[in-house]
Amino acid sequence: MDANVKNDEFAKLSLMDRVAYGLGDFAQNLVFGTVGGFLLFYLSTVNGISAATGATIFLIVRLVNVVWDPWVGATVDRRDPKGGKYLPYIRNFGIPLVILAAMLFLPFGQWFPAIKLPFAFLSYLATAMIYSFVNIPYGALNASLTRDNEEIAKLTTVRMTLANVANLMVYTLFPLFVQLATSVGRESKDIGMFGIHLNLGNYASPQSAGAWFKVYAVYMVIGFIALMITYSKTKERVLPEKNQEQVKYSDLFAEFKRNKPLQILGLFFLVGFTFNFFGSTAWPFFLQYNIGHSEWNGSISLIGSIPGIFLVALWPLIRSKVGKKGFFYLFLAMFSAGSLVLWIWTKTPDTIALGYVGRFLQQWGLTSATGFMWSLVPEVVSYGEYTSKKRVAGIINAIMGLFFKLGLALGGIIPGYINAATGFDGAKKVQSATALMGVQWSMVWLPIIMAIVAGIIIAKYPLTDDKVAEMNHEIENRRKDRKSVV
Repeated sequence: MDANVKNDEFAKLSLMDRVAYGLGDFAQNLVFGTVGGFLLFYLSTVNGISAATGATIFLIVRLVNVVWDPWVGATVDRRDPKGGKYLPYIRNFGIPLVILAAMLFLPFGQWFPAIKLPFAFLSYLATAMIYSFVNIPYGALNASLTRDNEEIAKLTTVRMTLANVANLMVYTLFPLFVQLATSVGRESKDIGMFGIHLNLGNYASPQSAGAWFKVYAVYMVIGFIALMITYSKTKERVLPEKNQEQVKYSDLFAEFKRNKPLQILGLFFLVGFTFNFFGSTAWPFFLQYNIGHSEWNGSISLIGSIPGIFLVALWPLIRSKVGKKGFFYLFLAMFSAGSLVLWIWTKTPDTIALGYVGRFLQQWGLTSATGFMWSLVPEVVSYGEYTSKKRVAGIINAIMGLFFKLGLALGGIIPGYINAATGFDGAKKVQSATALMGVQWSMVWLPIIMAIVAGIIIAKYPLTDDKVAEMNHEIENRRKDRKSVV
């Protein structure tokens, strides 16, 4: 790598820099956005695994991640592979990731019913473990492109735009493509989009398993191409000094103990992504059973995707007007308002306009609050370097990734157990009133409660913009002083 590139730690990023990095998040959202949004639905309807069993699979895999992810983070920080600090992991683990991910929807249970449960568990476990070797180095890259706070904000904007394009492909187009590819139960349905009717199949039927796999396999090919662009076009600039003390696995615990901003942001991640994936997990159940119009998924999700794609550019302006914390308060409130509109929608389920408004507000609030929190991770990395004189971006991103995955897991586990406790039966076309209320709690009330808790947590975050700028320039001056001595 060019030494001049390495040393330009306050680099102004080109559009290609931002897009190349953002495509990495695009790819990962294709992988785990689909998992978070549809895997539990697929397992409990198409694959015939009970809601409680599906939730338990999620739980066990995430418990493994509790041990696995910190080890991966420390390993990434300890090693210097050929070709870069973080980028080689994206190349080396990208291929097995997309292959294993595609196997999550392989209709193995249709072919060998006796072993469908262990296959579901092992394929999910293997995918999650390999994903850590892509996701954690990718997260560390966020803090290695530049120290410039304004450039990081711009980088986050482009990154989240591309991540939300992937969300459009997941939540709007994926279920539509599966229904179009499904041969069973086909009938012409109004999809809620300008009077358009499409001949859609029943994607909750066991006979739709092959359609799920085919569509997801195509998504994984697209995801792999995006990952390779990230690998080939992203430049690492802010890296640990060569003479830095060797990172130890115990540094993970030491860093978490002394880094108060990390503790607060980690808790914010946990709560934020829990209610994020609550909504993702509950949404297909909510549409299928509480509203009774699964054919509207595409059109409503399309409206819901608009903020994440076209309004992300407003983030820097909004942030400059209301401040860093005010930004989160605003969009957490917007999310809660959208959730309340969806509750009102259950009273008149044929009124699609309420679905449009509710999902639009909910998704604008959600994508903004949970998307912009990633821009705070480089601040926490810098704080750790400022206080300990050791840069451990891999460890910190492993910790953040762990909180993210715990949130993802809880967002799938808890709705699954709520479904089980309230008598949800995936074999039935019509659910009991108790089961419908359980879905409603997962979709509306618990996410609102957690959004309020998230707002309380972020109020405790101590790093101001001025403090971050002061820390980064002090770190740079330290490095210059050490070089001048040498």
